[in-house]
Amino acid sequence: MLKNCKIKNSDGENFFQLEIADTFLKRFLGLMGRKKIPRGRGLLILPCNSIHMLFMRFSIDAVYIDKNFVVKKIVRRLPAWIGLSICSGANAVIELAAGEADRLNFKLGSKVIF
Repeated sequence: MLKNCKIKNSDGENFFQLEIADTFLKRFLGLMGRKKIPRGRGLLILPCNSIHMLFMRFSIDAVYIDKNFVVKKIVRRLPAWIGLSICSGANAVIELAAGEADRLNFKLGSKVIF
C-alpha cells in the first residue's frame, strides 16, 4: 500500500509516495530483490536507524527522520552491495532511488508530512 506524503521546507513542498515497512519481514526484505524503485516513490522503514546494501541491485538515497518526522541525515548515492549507513537518534529511514533526495529537495530539518 502506498501512502501519499510531502516534504516541506523553506523552499516549498514536494510530493511523493511511500510504501511502509513496519513489520519484521517487510523491514528485513526492504528493497532487496527489486530491480529499481520508481521516481517519486520510496520505502519507509520504521523503526530503523541503520541500513546495509547487501543483495541490493542499485544505489539509493537514504533519508533518516526522527520521531517528529524531521530529517536528521541524508546519505546520497549509497552504493549497492557495499554501502552501510547509520544515524544515531533516527526513528526511521526513507529509501529512495539515487538522486531523488535532491530532486525532491530534502534538506536537514525538513519535515515529512503524511
